[in-house]
Amino acid sequence: MIRGIRGATTVHRNDGDEIIAETEKLVLQMIEANQLVPEQVASVLLSVTDDLNAAFPAKALRTIEGWAHVPVMCMREIPVPDSLPKCIRVMMTVNVDIPQKEVKHIYLREAVSLRPDFSLTRDENS
Repeated sequence: MIRGIRGATTVHRNDGDEIIAETEKLVLQMIEANQLVPEQVASVLLSVTDDLNAAFPAKALRTIEGWAHVPVMCMREIPVPDSLPKCIRVMMTVNVDIPQKEVKHIYLREAVSLRPDFSLTRDENS
């Protein structure tokens, strides 16, 4: 079955190291929460708000063991007025045998405000 797993986080500033580190933290939590292996992942789309351009967040996935061949693409979010700033969003398309309601979506830091109903984890370092 094909399922989508959502996730989002924020960074404090437009810094390449922070963008990559926070993206890696988010993706690792998505992997762990949903017990994923790279072969289950069809693709990963990552978006950033207009105020983030210091690094491609997709670079974070290349540091995760076994993920070198997973197709990844970065893009810009629609610049909606008053939307959450400095935000990185993830849409992971996976092949898993679990019901839709059992998919665990992960929202960290200030991104918890986007979907508090799906937020399983609050990052204490935000």
